[in-house]
Amino acid sequence: MFNILVCEDDRNIRQLMCEYLKKENYNVYESSNGEEGLNILDTAHIDLLITDIMMPKLDGILFSKELREAGYELPILMVTAKETIDDKKTGFRAGADDYMVKPIDMDEMLIRVEALLRRAKIASDKRLIVGNTIFDYNSLTVTIGEEVLELPQKEFRLIYKMLSQPNRIFTRQQLMDEIWGYEVDSDHRTIDVHIKRLREKFSDNKDFNLVTIRGLGYKAVKL
Repeated sequence: MFNILVCEDDRNIRQLMCEYLKKENYNVYESSNGEEGLNILDTAHIDLLITDIMMPKLDGILFSKELREAGYELPILMVTAKETIDDKKTGFRAGADDYMVKPIDMDEMLIRVEALLRRAKIASDKRLIVGNTIFDYNSLTVTIGEEVLELPQKEFRLIYKMLSQPNRIFTRQQLMDEIWGYEVDSDHRTIDVHIKRLREKFSDNKDFNLVTIRGLGYKAVKL
């Protein structure tokens, strides 16, 4: 069972969030500010944090920064009434993994929590299982039944990234920034070439497809 900490100073909102999480069989801890949250983290293992930004004593931004500086890698879902792009940048730079604007849709919150926990598990295990296909990040290998295929690093990271978030559309620029960083010798056609190679290597695979989204980029689809 996953342990989730809800850090929100509005008692009614906090209780509602906790109620929805408990219905999904999460073990829930509550705090009304970042200081209380830190005390809970000192005594309990927390798998995911949901935190408001505007709170007394220690707000969500400083709370998240302190956790990241202390080495905590748990996913952080930040909740706030602020919705400008600068506010979101501040939240993500403080260490947030996802961001929701009030009023919160509780069903959407549950979807985001599930996705964050799934990605955290993938990152921790460094293994991704898609049907009968197993991706091992440490060895850059793909195992399908008895067959083991070793991929070049860039190809492996590209397909691993896309399958870690199936059905999400990635633009070519997003993939370039994530996989190639700021290499000046690469352009968007590099993505197209690597996708083509991956499609050729996995043309007979029955577990997933790499789909072109015209005018946008690519997405991975589980079959």
